[in-house]
Amino acid sequence: MVLIVDVVRGPVVESRHEVDMVVVDADGVRHVWGDGERGVLARSSLKPIQAVPLIETGAANVFALTDTQLALACASHNGESGHVAAVDAWLRQIGLSEVDLECGTQTDTPDARHNNCSGKHSGFLTVCRHLGIDHGGYIGPDHRLQRDLITPIVEELCGFSTADQTPAVDGCGIPVWDIPLSGLAAGWLALTERESGRRLLSAMAAQPWFVAGTGRACTRVMEAGAGRVMVKTGAEGVFAGVAPDLGIGWAIKARDGGQRASEAALLWLVDELGLEVGIQPDPLTNWAGTEVGDLRVHAS
Repeated sequence: MVLIVDVVRGPVVESRHEVDMVVVDADGVRHVWGDGERGVLARSSLKPIQAVPLIETGAANVFALTDTQLALACASHNGESGHVAAVDAWLRQIGLSEVDLECGTQTDTPDARHNNCSGKHSGFLTVCRHLGIDHGGYIGPDHRLQRDLITPIVEELCGFSTADQTPAVDGCGIPVWDIPLSGLAAGWLALTERESGRRLLSAMAAQPWFVAGTGRACTRVMEAGAGRVMVKTGAEGVFAGVAPDLGIGWAIKARDGGQRASEAALLWLVDELGLEVGIQPDPLTNWAGTEVGDLRVHAS
């Protein structure tokens, strides 16, 4: 049974998205729609897991990082002025600058601080500075940061092996691995089971605007969830999250990579779980702003 997101314009189903989704608890898979074991490139939904070494190496404590900075380490931010200023201050705090970021610029933004992944990369650089690692080329799969710290924690929390894989390259240049969807969900749940993960999730809940930004689904859901739910989107229709009080984690993948589908599936799921965030998918509107349709989610 796959999850379906119908795009309805007037009386007509204009488009249809198929979505794979899995919910896990401490005993394993609790619910699945579609293929819960399909491989998925988690993209930016993996950021809180990739940020665990920032805490566990001691770097966050040594540099006295705030909730804002920890939230940025997990973020795909909009590049709004507050995001850029916070990233800039963080880089200068560790004795570096935007020229040390290897995430690249994004579209027509002025420099790498505006890149939606600049917070994650600032976290990577902070770990390098703390451990005395040469940060040059830190995005490469064979760099000590990725090889010895980031990739192993992803494998450990998500319960899979990269031994037989050649990594793909994410939009910001770092390695990205083929992870079972259920493994991604389990990785998010595992964050609640270790102090470092709980600290990162708490920072996301405390500073949701720094995780995404104005009008974004991640920010809106976490604001409305008030600490009961933490979520993170990823490119190509991925979404992952956790409800610590319920002891569950989940992962979502729209088969066609549609972000509107993964967002609609997320909102449907949190409603089904009784989390009551009170957010519905944005309606379809025409250029005059008139509402002309909506997104409807159902299992089929």
